[in-house]
Amino acid sequence: MWTSPHPIRASAHPIRALPHPHTGEGAAVLGLLTLALLGTVLLATAPLRDRPVAGGALAAVGVAVFLVVAALWHHYHRAAARRARPTVPAAVDGRWFTAESLAGFPGAVARGPGAPDRDRLYLAWILATQGHDAAWIGHRLGLPAEVVHPLVDAARERR
Repeated sequence: MWTSPHPIRASAHPIRALPHPHTGEGAAVLGLLTLALLGTVLLATAPLRDRPVAGGALAAVGVAVFLVVAALWHHYHRAAARRARPTVPAAVDGRWFTAESLAGFPGAVARGPGAPDRDRLYLAWILATQGHDAAWIGHRLGLPAEVVHPLVDAARERR
């Protein structure tokens, strides 16, 4: 007896998961519709003399809900932007640095006992020439301020 092959196993294409639904957006729309319905019921059932007060209360609640949602949205997107920032690579290869990109590099910073390795100084120089400030460079590369400030000052003069 002849049977057809199983359609999933015979398929050349793997099974893909369905896209994740946007439950937060759906909940927000549902909450908005619920508030609108409750507001309509409240205004319809309120006595005629109390309707201005009820309308004002509903407007105040609407503004408060809008402010809370806007603050949460702003916080979420700022946090997402911070997480999405590119990071400095862990290892820097000396081939990155050309004579043109290192023009004006203050060599005195790289001399002396306890000086940071040359590749980190070169990377700090490139970042300084791109307009980053000393605090940012020092924090990202773990360099002391007395090393980074001369680099940033020389980069400003170069521009």
